[in-house]
Amino acid sequence: MSEFRLDKLAEQIREEISQLIFSGKIKDPRVTNFLSINRVEVSGDLAYAKVYVSSFMDIHKTKQGVRGLENAAGFIRTSLAKKLHIHQCPQFTFIYDESIEEGFNMVKKLEALEKAADSGNNAQA
Repeated sequence: MSEFRLDKLAEQIREEISQLIFSGKIKDPRVTNFLSINRVEVSGDLAYAKVYVSSFMDIHKTKQGVRGLENAAGFIRTSLAKKLHIHQCPQFTFIYDESIEEGFNMVKKLEALEKAADSGNNAQA
């Protein structure tokens, strides 16, 4: 399958899983609306898909949510197989993604550096 089609399928999967989470169709109590599907990587043969999950909740609760999604993987796969028009629906692996937290920490560090630079400039004036 072409790279463009894989990317398009990955985006469709991301949107559909996000919709399942948001609509509350996944009944596992660990899966909350605060979980965010950042990206999906689909293998070239469509057999597997890695789903990267993050949240603004603490790490422990987010990892619990990822385990809840792992437990609901069969339901998610069945639901998506009905909606997506592909020959084979991939098996999902849900992975905790720290990118939102890392980005937030980077912004905090940049703001601290900016404040320190402003303080240094004001002291010299």
